[in-house]
Amino acid sequence: MNRPPSSNAHNLTERERADLARMVDYSSVQSLAEIWPLAKQRFGNIKALYDPHAKPLVELTYAALAEQIQQFAGGLQALGLQPRNGDMPPRVALFSDNSPRWLIADQGIIAAGGADAVRSSQADSDELLYILENSKSTCLVVENLATLKKLRPRLDDLPVEWVVLLSDEQPPDEALLVRNFSQVMAIGAGKFQPPPPSNRQTLATLLYTSGTTGKPKGVTLTHGNLLHQIASLGAVIQPQPGDRALTLLPTWHTLGRTAEYFFLSAGCTIIYTNIRYVKRDFKDFKPQYLVAVPRLWESIYEGVQKQFREQPENKQRLVKTFLNISQRYIENKRTWLQLQLQPQPSALPERLLAGIQAAALWPIHALAGRLVYGKIRSATGGELKYAICGGGSLAMYLENFFEIVGLEVLVGYGLTETSPVLTARRYWHNLRGSSGKPITGTEIKIVDPETRKELAVGQRGLVLARGPQVMAGYYQNPEATAKAIDFDGWFDTGDLGWVTAANDIVLTGRAKDTIVLTNGENIEPQPIEDACARSPYIDQIVLVGQDQKTLGALIVPNLDALQKWAATQNMRLRLPASLASPPVMAPGQAEMPPADLDSKPVQDLFRQELSREVQNRPGYRPDDRIGPFRLILQPFSTDNGMLTQTLKIKRPVVMERYRDMINGMFS
Repeated sequence: MNRPPSSNAHNLTERERADLARMVDYSSVQSLAEIWPLAKQRFGNIKALYDPHAKPLVELTYAALAEQIQQFAGGLQALGLQPRNGDMPPRVALFSDNSPRWLIADQGIIAAGGADAVRSSQADSDELLYILENSKSTCLVVENLATLKKLRPRLDDLPVEWVVLLSDEQPPDEALLVRNFSQVMAIGAGKFQPPPPSNRQTLATLLYTSGTTGKPKGVTLTHGNLLHQIASLGAVIQPQPGDRALTLLPTWHTLGRTAEYFFLSAGCTIIYTNIRYVKRDFKDFKPQYLVAVPRLWESIYEGVQKQFREQPENKQRLVKTFLNISQRYIENKRTWLQLQLQPQPSALPERLLAGIQAAALWPIHALAGRLVYGKIRSATGGELKYAICGGGSLAMYLENFFEIVGLEVLVGYGLTETSPVLTARRYWHNLRGSSGKPITGTEIKIVDPETRKELAVGQRGLVLARGPQVMAGYYQNPEATAKAIDFDGWFDTGDLGWVTAANDIVLTGRAKDTIVLTNGENIEPQPIEDACARSPYIDQIVLVGQDQKTLGALIVPNLDALQKWAATQNMRLRLPASLASPPVMAPGQAEMPPADLDSKPVQDLFRQELSREVQNRPGYRPDDRIGPFRLILQPFSTDNGMLTQTLKIKRPVVMERYRDMINGMFS
């Protein structure tokens, strides 16, 4: 696709140039496979990967990592992986969760001349088989024997030539060629043959993301897409060789994967953890960096609040006093530093007054830091330089809390289709509530969703993005690609937002239907809504929950069915006269007691209906469960502007109309 030169491309500041100059230069690298020999040369004896929870423990230097990647690649070539010239190498499906062997397999596939299609081994078998078939993968790498057994009954119908287990379990004795990790490494020793050279347009990986029909779409990310991230993120943070980075995100998510690539390209030590061990690993390994989704920060905050509530009353009062004073301090400090979340900067007199007030509050804030906040920081090991938060917006109460206690959280924004980072906050311009400025070479513009006319600073509209990290398209789906990327290369993010005068991006919601929870999971609402609408008591339903822990729902009940149910329970629904049907009463029957829609029996009925219909839906996942819900009496219609002429829900209109109700559901 030809893209005209931009007149407003993001230009590097002097500070960003200096920060990038501190990082290793990979500008001449054409493929991901070229990184590892360079890393071996530059960081040879530095520890690259450390998994304290593996049995046995895994500890690899950069020299050992580069050798194992090449050895695994040689094993794949010996099994029959045949690279070919062109931008579309042979695909290998990689179904596994995060581990050192995942990285060795991922980069081994690429080094051997292939590209991988990745997903968690925990995903539903139908989804994995769909990815395997859609990607046209002829080879399969799985986490363990259990994953293979889950897929085995239908593999004979697919052109899979061989399978590799990332475990050392004994392969089954069958017609299908299966080898375990150690066997592949053994046959690959000394056998690696460099494939035809890749270039930046060559496919590196297929990442599958939710589509509007519920079927996942294959996002085609090239070597150039991912190398742009490696080369550009050094303007955001500048890790140095030997720094420790705790990895918690799954590497089949683009954020976790790109973060690992970036930290390893800088010579850092990746330490593997999980939710079970993360609190202990903070203290044991004292990381300098962490990349996580908002849910982790919610968990840390909730843990701190629980400890506060367990303190004696006098200590609780003292902590609350400190927090209130510190809140005033950071608000005044933000005004002084022009870090307020508003379209235009504050006037000089307002800034001066805020600076004076911040200075007056500083001694008490500093005292609180020594008495209280330092203990919170120590729970993260005490050496955390910066924490990167992606995969969803961070609630302002969390932004405030972590700024108060002195933990520097830099929020970024992006999508699977953008490799993923489009924007990020900088340590020297950490505008809380925003998603930061565009990274190097990236353009963002806000347009009217209907006319696509570019909007002015502070005006809310649709976010479009353009840059070297934007995907080549959806795999074998030109129609979806054309809808997502226009002729000039602008990618429709589906998000709504506005920009400040300093070019910070502030997101306000999603124009697309997909809901992103705080654990980073993408939920496609339509199939779940369709399942719930099967209930006789549900007339219409709209799922909500963007940047929340769980899904929620706005439900228009079927009042006729509900009133009949109420009668069977010897109740009468209390409804407006225009909506209520006369109760059907037997001769001599006493008047039934009234019940509101928020009464326990009614709420229990809808909870039961939602749980049954969601869990009975094909492809059910735990994240599909609906948490809070509200019953509303006004149907969604074309007359009130909440339905299109084709009777589709206008989600942004519904979200705006019921904003206070939705906020109350999750408060």
